[in-house]
Amino acid sequence: MTTVPKIHESEYRFCLILWQHEPVTAAELVRLCQQELGWKRTTTYTVIKRLTERGVLCSEGGLVRSLVSREQAQAFEIDELVEKRFGGSLPAFVAAFTRRQDLSEGELDEVQRMIDRIRKGEGR
Repeated sequence: MTTVPKIHESEYRFCLILWQHEPVTAAELVRLCQQELGWKRTTTYTVIKRLTERGVLCSEGGLVRSLVSREQAQAFEIDELVEKRFGGSLPAFVAAFTRRQDLSEGELDEVQRMIDRIRKGEGR
């Protein structure tokens, strides 16, 4: 598995904006972060710098794009959660999750389709 740099909560909210608009200019990110997160210009530039240094995004010539996809970031967070809180046991995580959720028939069917695709070697 490829190691994904840690993305903290406020950085993740920034990344959601980036993933939705990329590639995007730094100036446009400043405007979007001010509008959607209430950030000042300096805060946005600080986050761009920090995430660039950690290899989460690339900022060249005033254009910003991600090096880590939303799916990669989400998968890393889930892996970390399962490892930390459930001793690496995916079944224990799923059991805990499903005890707290009312899953619809459609959601259960979708989960079953995912399991079926994995068993067939698809979707990996």
